[in-house]
Amino acid sequence: MKLLFIITLLVGNALFALPFTLIKKENTPQQSLTLLVIGGIHGNEPGSYFAASLLSQYYKIKTGNVWIIPDLNRPSIQHNSRGINGDMNRKFLEIDPNDPDYKTVREIQKIITEPQIGLILNLHDGHGFYRKEYQNTIFNPNAWGQTCVIDQGVLNHTHPFGNLNEIAIKVSQSLNRGLIENHHYFDVRNTNTRFDDEAMKHSLTYFAVINNKPAFAIETSKNLPTLQSKVLYQLRAIEEYMKIMGIEFESSLELTPEHIEKLLHDYGYLTINDNFYLSLNHLKNSLSFIPLQSVNNDFKFTHALGSIRQNGSNFDLFIGSQKISTFYPSYHEKEPFLPLATLKIDGETKTLKLATDFFVNADFTVINHDPNVRVNIIGFTKKRVKDESNIRISLNTLDSKYAVDTLHKSYRIEFYRQDRFFGMLLVHFK
Repeated sequence: MKLLFIITLLVGNALFALPFTLIKKENTPQQSLTLLVIGGIHGNEPGSYFAASLLSQYYKIKTGNVWIIPDLNRPSIQHNSRGINGDMNRKFLEIDPNDPDYKTVREIQKIITEPQIGLILNLHDGHGFYRKEYQNTIFNPNAWGQTCVIDQGVLNHTHPFGNLNEIAIKVSQSLNRGLIENHHYFDVRNTNTRFDDEAMKHSLTYFAVINNKPAFAIETSKNLPTLQSKVLYQLRAIEEYMKIMGIEFESSLELTPEHIEKLLHDYGYLTINDNFYLSLNHLKNSLSFIPLQSVNNDFKFTHALGSIRQNGSNFDLFIGSQKISTFYPSYHEKEPFLPLATLKIDGETKTLKLATDFFVNADFTVINHDPNVRVNIIGFTKKRVKDESNIRISLNTLDSKYAVDTLHKSYRIEFYRQDRFFGMLLVHFK
């Protein structure tokens, strides 16, 4: 089974990189019908992109194939904007080559039309609660929230998933058997795009339909009180579509608002250039002297929505639309590094791979006998000591203002050869 969790963003000459993240979870490579799940076409709809992210991180595909794009419109997600270059979901019928969204639209169109793609889900958060009869400005026929949206009733009678209306009804009925509140119920909204909705002719799902691909939009309501409730409904809908396609799966998450809320605050880890490592949970809102290269820095997030935006000479880190920290860099040329370091941790000698972390109860010592290697423990100072190896370090010997986290429990251990950075470890005090 192929399973991709590591998301790479190359800041620099990334001419051939996709402008979004594509995660392939495959267990039946020869199977022709793959489920494609797309989140984040609108950057201000977090239920969509966090649901796709949790799908990529906490689901194991046992039979079948699922491809996931959690961040189709990554720049707009960072800005929490529907579309910083206009509405991307109105650019699939035609798009100017000079449009900043051109590459994204063309790349996702290529993926949608690949032969193995058998069904497409485009995830959204929509205004209000859809009702066939007008009740008020929130509950009315023009609302999009809590709907399974289709562009027409039937795609192709010969396609195994061509009866769009029948499938959408089945998904809606399944969702309505487990509502948080009764007024959250789902209904099918058929836009009848070919005849009744000129704007929707420019949408992603209609592009799929005219290319003989079954496509659905799942719209949870922006008026739901919490992000976790939106994500819960999205995940339940995705699970129903997987069942319809015969995709067998296992999930390590509980479909409850409480458990989803907990997972939404787990930001994972970041590795830079394979030699620098940080936990992103409880990270301080700014960190200085982050060792980077002048170009082509390779940022790898374990979180599917982790991303970087260069801000002048600095780098802003995002999880979805939330900026979690700003890096103020110091620049170093790429230096070949020693892959391992030896430490005494709570009295026990251990060998660790660089660009990882470890936990300590009482103290640790970096053991180093190479005169060309210098150890710098960020937060520790001792007069006339330049190399801080072979010194016992406890939490009370460190200056808390140099911790990387707001709990003041995590610190950087950096390794230099002739004052050129080549790697680090992250220590967490319990």
